[in-house]
Amino acid sequence: MLIRRERPADVVAIRDVTTAAFARPDSPAPAEARLVDELRADGGWLPALSLVAVAHDGAIIGHVLCTRAHVGDAPVLGLGPLSVRPDHQRTGVGSALVHTVLGAADALDEPVVVLLGDHGYYHRFGFRIASGLGITPPDPEWTPHFQARPLHAYHRGLVGPFAYAAPFDRL
Repeated sequence: MLIRRERPADVVAIRDVTTAAFARPDSPAPAEARLVDELRADGGWLPALSLVAVAHDGAIIGHVLCTRAHVGDAPVLGLGPLSVRPDHQRTGVGSALVHTVLGAADALDEPVVVLLGDHGYYHRFGFRIASGLGITPPDPEWTPHFQARPLHAYHRGLVGPFAYAAPFDRL
């Protein structure tokens, strides 16, 4: 498997992977697939932080992205969605994508990456409950699942309410 930046020719494959990863019997078009398209068109889009996992046969089997978000007025990153094709889940693809996007974000001197997700999964990457760092979620009910991963440029003064890129508000 190879992890690389998204290319324009990957858009349809990324939509297909995201749709498959988040498919629900009651909804043929998961909101996450639409979200990725809307994020790509948003001012918070960061092309260097939209990564795909490519199998040996050239098929895209996973995708992760970080977009511009804010803690108060300070720029930070919001991670998500993370998508892995169902037939490749639990094989390390998601972990490789998360490790790679965190490394890329750190290399770009980003201070912190924030996400809403399963603490049982994301703690292995150094994520911890964001409120412990003074970062508060847009919805207080998210607190047990709202996590942050400080990077090398992080500083303790980075506290306050978190805001995702605008397309997240339309979910």
